[in-house]
Amino acid sequence: MDGTFSLAGIAAFFAGGLALFLYGIRMMSSGLKKASGARMRRMISKVTGNSFYGMLAGAFATMVVQSSSTIIAILVGLVHSRLMSSTQSLAIILGAEIGTTAMAQLVAFRLQDYALIIFAVGFALNSLGKSEPLRFTGEALSGFGLLFFGLKVMSEAVAPLESYAPFLSLLRYLENPLLGVAAGMLLTALMHSSAAFIGIIITLALQGALTLEAGIALLLGANIGTCITAVLASAGMQRAAKRVALAQVLFNVAGVLIFLPFIEQFAEVIRIISPSAAGAGAARFAHEVPRQIANAHSLLNIFMAFFMLPFLAPFDRLLYRILPDDQQETRLIPAVWYLKESALSTPVLALGYVKAEVARMGSIAAKMVHASLYPFLSSDPGHDEVFPKLSVIKGMSMREEKLDFLETRISEYLIKISRSALSERESREVFALMNIVKGLESIGDVVESVEGKLLEKKRRVESDLSQEGKDELKEIHRLVCREVEQIADALKEMDALKSGLLLQGDEYFKGLVAKAETAHLKRVFLIREAELSHDMHMELINLFEQVHHYCKSIAQSIVNAVES
Repeated sequence: MDGTFSLAGIAAFFAGGLALFLYGIRMMSSGLKKASGARMRRMISKVTGNSFYGMLAGAFATMVVQSSSTIIAILVGLVHSRLMSSTQSLAIILGAEIGTTAMAQLVAFRLQDYALIIFAVGFALNSLGKSEPLRFTGEALSGFGLLFFGLKVMSEAVAPLESYAPFLSLLRYLENPLLGVAAGMLLTALMHSSAAFIGIIITLALQGALTLEAGIALLLGANIGTCITAVLASAGMQRAAKRVALAQVLFNVAGVLIFLPFIEQFAEVIRIISPSAAGAGAARFAHEVPRQIANAHSLLNIFMAFFMLPFLAPFDRLLYRILPDDQQETRLIPAVWYLKESALSTPVLALGYVKAEVARMGSIAAKMVHASLYPFLSSDPGHDEVFPKLSVIKGMSMREEKLDFLETRISEYLIKISRSALSERESREVFALMNIVKGLESIGDVVESVEGKLLEKKRRVESDLSQEGKDELKEIHRLVCREVEQIADALKEMDALKSGLLLQGDEYFKGLVAKAETAHLKRVFLIREAELSHDMHMELINLFEQVHHYCKSIAQSIVNAVES
């Protein structure tokens, strides 16, 4: 073992085994998810009420996905989307750290010699199975066999290194706990997979090249290194999402700080509770250490999860102290301002709160419509009128999310009000407000969907709107903005008079649109540039027509609620 070519061959052989190992994990995970996805969803649904259930859900989900990093990244996204609070996510993080130990236990079973048989059985079930559960089980079994075959390839690749002095010297450095932790952290962060790194650790242990103490140090480092995925996933997100990533980092750093000074004592405990093998010397060492490393990984993470579970509330307060909510950022998050559950017993009061929230929806929709033409008048991304850190496009997307969120929450609140004993007028108001809320949310949907298609079209078309076309669109846009603002104003008091004035302006709007379309079509026949931007021009007019239509519908709902 003194030639570069030999080392390159070993590296290539090992890389191939690692690829098979990772692909096997992915295949097994895919089969398990398909076979048990419904059960996983039911368990996760219990998270909101019980921390222990949350921990179980996190453990089960991670066992299925075979990646704690994936689960944490999903949590980051859920918290960022306000579908889960960062507090609720803490118990799932603890469970995810337990679930990730399942892979080490599987690998330590030493089933490499039966890998191809397992793969063949799984392949047969997947190919010949007549029911979906049977095919999904076959897919999981195929992945199970493939990961063990990858492990076998990796073991055979590193076997020649047992007598290679530089490699043995390198492993001796890992006897130093601090160096072992650092190596585990760095390599896991680079690989973005603790499962892959643990597979490498156990592969070395199978060859008798790694001691239990060195393996524990590497595991501790891997626990920190696996946090890199969550940290990257939370980058650029709101602070609630960043607290999820910080929670995982602090959990795992705490585990390292607790166990690092006692690695030798912990190793002795693991040797006592782990099964011993017959024989002596290197063969016995190679047989016992893989199982001991797997047991150490499980015991470490289970201990830390149960140790931290009673302290989730103070830990959550600590996270808020380290990363408090930013006021400006909080205003970007969809939330209700006025709805109060305590008011539901008094319908008149509850409807007052709904009107205030709906008026706020109108104001949000008005700002969204106001910004809708800007991207087609300028190539500059611009700045949102309220949140200068956001571009005009991002400001519109943020408001569309708010409108969707408020439509759901207000509709649910109105349904609860409708279950009370209502007067005839109150019943009309509930019905009208339902229609109004849907109309305002539709304005947001129309603006976002049309903007998305048109901006993509604008990037493809190498021609801008003509100045005459821009002027005509500006005039229609000003009128539509005024209508949405009138709607927002009328909604504050459910003012039928203001709504009626908007309905009276319908003929003027139609005439303005007809005039703009005629002028544009004349330019299309005469100017090639106008022909290139024709679709974009007409769809913008159509966008404003749809907004006008929804404004009319909302105005009519207000009139019906008040005057019927």
